[in-house]
Amino acid sequence: MDFIDKIAWIQVREGAILSTRSVGRDVYYLPGGKREAGETDVDTLVREIREELSVAIIAASAVHVGTFQAQAHGHPDGTIVRMTCYTAGFEGVLRADHEIEEIAWLTYADRGRVSPVDQMIFDEWYRTGRLRPAVPG
Repeated sequence: MDFIDKIAWIQVREGAILSTRSVGRDVYYLPGGKREAGETDVDTLVREIREELSVAIIAASAVHVGTFQAQAHGHPDGTIVRMTCYTAGFEGVLRADHEIEEIAWLTYADRGRVSPVDQMIFDEWYRTGRLRPAVPG
């Protein structure tokens, strides 16, 4: 079994979770990415979010909120992604950068638009009342 070790940032605003869509992809992912050699979780979080969203994570505010595993989207069967998730404050204005084509604030109604591991995270955050079922309307 192959493992992909990823660090993700969970940012929730008004019951919607920040998600990103990379160039050429058809699903959304939580912002973050793979660890580079010698990096801690927080090092990876800071670097990846700066690269993807052009904001500075406040490292001292990072709090581990869960680790989730699922089949990796777009990879051969048996490739498992392990997503270690953090919340953290940030400075700056969110904007798509590098390989990120789009930023979106998604609710639980958007669960089908995200990767399998993100679906698990959506389920957990919805179950605990931190993710809204849908945009009020």
